Amino acid sequence: MTVTDAQPSSEAKAQAFLGKVLGDWGATIGSALVVIGDKLGLYDALKAAGPLTPAELARCTGTAERYCREWLLAQAAGGFLEYDPTRGRYSLPPEHAAVLGMVIGGYQMMNALTRAEPRIVEAFRTGGGISWGEHHADVFDGCERFFRPGYEQHLVAEWIPALDGVEEKLRAGGRVADVGCGHGASTLIMARAYPETRFVGFDSHEDSIKHARKAADAESAQRVRFEAADATSYSGVTGGYDLITFFDCLHDMVDPVGALRHAAEQLAPGGAVMMVEPMAGERPEENFNPVGRVYASASVLVCTPNSLAGGGMALGTLASEESLRQVAGEAGFITFRRVAETPFNRIFELRR
Repeated sequence: MTVTDAQPSSEAKAQAFLGKVLGDWGATIGSALVVIGDKLGLYDALKAAGPLTPAELARCTGTAERYCREWLLAQAAGGFLEYDPTRGRYSLPPEHAAVLGMVIGGYQMMNALTRAEPRIVEAFRTGGGISWGEHHADVFDGCERFFRPGYEQHLVAEWIPALDGVEEKLRAGGRVADVGCGHGASTLIMARAYPETRFVGFDSHEDSIKHARKAADAESAQRVRFEAADATSYSGVTGGYDLITFFDCLHDMVDPVGALRHAAEQLAPGGAVMMVEPMAGERPEENFNPVGRVYASASVLVCTPNSLAGGGMALGTLASEESLRQVAGEAGFITFRRVAETPFNRIFELRR
């Protein structure tokens, strides 16, 4: 076989790309249907009641049968549901239900992010940006739901134990600042795991802080507080914090160097910063994969615009480890090491 024979023809290459385009079309418009199914409880009904006809699903959820019929067709065509033609019923496989429980927030967030498209077009022309708080509310709710399962699975079990001597301090009773805490999921996961430690969550988005305060239960509320504050000016505590965390937020800050510099100033002697950042490669081609595609797209729609809205450096969602190391160095940190990772995140420990 010659080299020419081994390569696909121009027509075959075009047809393959067209197939990809059709898949993207279905995924793009289908993401709205996933959000609809989540908000109306359609998945929950299928999970609880088993295989259902469109009419049965409508009765279970108090929705219109005619819409349920089309929704079920689309979901089965997309591989979310299974269809039994002999019974005319649709079912949600338990394996799919388990995965949806972990990723449904991503659909909510990403579908909402596309609503910013007109303003992003203008930002391309002007070089301006869109602040985090200007996005649709589903971005904030979806963001929490997207990241929380990973934090629940890894934060206490793997990430904190990977930090040098930090877990011992938290078990004995330490002080933690969670910067860019959003709805407070990460803060409360840590607070429930370390009942002797006091926590404070900071975020510049006041509506997110209000949500976090409501999420704090009676037990954790005694040791957790949430404050609206910028990453470069939040308040310290006497003696400093034993741990300061940044969960998936440093890369989209206006002033990441200033945020880390302020963190360095607020640390107790021997304290550490834990920085959780999206998984990314050092070179562009290392991000040419499904995870990289998601994060690069998010960078265009939300992370880079947020930084540029304030005249920031715009590290971007796919900031390389070397660029993060440089930012940490400029902020005064001497130790910078990757202590853990998942397919979606890199976890770094920073020390002065």
